[in-house]
Amino acid sequence: QVQLVESGGGLVQPGGSLRLSCAVSGTIVSILTMDWYRQAPGKQRELVADIATTGSTNYADSVKGRFTISRDNAKNTVNLEMNSLKPEDTAVYYCHGHGRLMSISYDFWGQGTQVTVSS
Repeated sequence: QVQLVESGGGLVQPGGSLRLSCAVSGTIVSILTMDWYRQAPGKQRELVADIATTGSTNYADSVKGRFTISRDNAKNTVNLEMNSLKPEDTAVYYCHGHGRLMSISYDFWGQGTQVTVSS
């Protein structure tokens, strides 16, 4: 059973930085597109950033230029570097991996990590 475990969340002041990490058990990460989602209280879960198996990335307009997603398949990890944090970035951040191989679809979620941006 593949597990995704996030870490690195916490409380930070506006303008500060945090680095989230997602550890993926097993060796399946290389075939997965990896995403970071977030969900603020009372709001729908939204896609923050994703990184394909090729390394290509996409970002939500709200985080472009501030957040950077990266992956290290050798270490089975995906990271989200968050800079210039704003109060509106406050949310639970979730790691998500999905892909398809040999007609089998894969879809995994982590348990989430809280990020709070407040003075």
